[in-house]
Amino acid sequence: MTPTTRRPRWAGFPIAAFVAVLMSVAVGLGAPDARAQVGDGSPEAGPVETEPGGLTLKSRTPDPNLTSPDQVELYVPHDDQVVGRVSIPDQKLATLVQPEGRTWRAFRMEGLFWTAIGVIGVTVLGLAAFFLYRGRIRISAGRSGTWIPRFSFWERLAHWTAALSFISLAITGLIVTFGRYALIPLIGHDAFTATSEVAKYVHNFSGTPFVFAILFMLVVWIKDNIPSRADWDWLRHAGGVLKGASYHPETERFNAGQKGIFWAVVLGGLAMSVTGYLMLAPFAVTGVGGMQIFHVVHGLLAVLLTAIIIAHIYIGTLGMEGAFDAMGRGEVDENWAKEHHRGWYETKRPPRVYQPPRTPPGEVSPAE
Repeated sequence: MTPTTRRPRWAGFPIAAFVAVLMSVAVGLGAPDARAQVGDGSPEAGPVETEPGGLTLKSRTPDPNLTSPDQVELYVPHDDQVVGRVSIPDQKLATLVQPEGRTWRAFRMEGLFWTAIGVIGVTVLGLAAFFLYRGRIRISAGRSGTWIPRFSFWERLAHWTAALSFISLAITGLIVTFGRYALIPLIGHDAFTATSEVAKYVHNFSGTPFVFAILFMLVVWIKDNIPSRADWDWLRHAGGVLKGASYHPETERFNAGQKGIFWAVVLGGLAMSVTGYLMLAPFAVTGVGGMQIFHVVHGLLAVLLTAIIIAHIYIGTLGMEGAFDAMGRGEVDENWAKEHHRGWYETKRPPRVYQPPRTPPGEVSPAE
């Protein structure tokens, strides 16, 4: 038998090493061309911007001239929207950058807050100062005990429906808008989450009775709230404040101040309701920019109306004696009507029936 000669295990290593050397040389010769495509870091090519993971900016953009993230349109601050193209039906998602959104967010987080603090705070302080200056406006002649009908049941029902629904809207609106700052430190995040969720639903559903109430008041009271010459006299004398407690300008069923509140509630309330309903149906009639405008208008109107209603509540309760009776029981004292609404009182006062003087018993009248 011919003996077999075994080859050592390392006999093939030189061949493998030779092949590896050839591959290294080939890769080294091709590397300059590859580096030239993405920039070799030389002064002529400029620095290469890379992203996490080693991906170059050029490998992610179609423009070969981009060398810095500052040149990418999406990364650069814009004065106008940056809009792309999408194939889905919701075209508003094509808006990539909307600078107005930053302005709206600043208003939502800071501007509206300080506006509300300023307007409502000045109103409350002004009413407090007026009360200290004038005190409660009393009925000069005192109560007569005779009642004059002023508002019907349906008028009072509409008034209180609008009043209670607006108070509900104001409180829940303040919770949703400013509760993050005022309530979370007091009740915590979990309790605020539940509170704000309930407030949101109460706010949305309170708008409907408010709208119906102000529409009813518009139909019923518009004829009594047309500006007249008597309003100018009331305004010139600030409702009698400048003349002292004994002076009461001639007025009709509603004076100039009441007419101002009426039109503010009707027009401002309707505008606030329209913007509120549009926000309940987002993007139904407008885009992102329009929704932001609706929110700004809604918030500012809510702040102004809240301040006006606070003044209205003050004058109808603490500020003037006998005023609450008008909406509380639908009647007012006769002396109150004479002093504050004489023009209206002359059309509503009870007829005076002539009664001859009674002759004491035992005496004979001159005619006999």
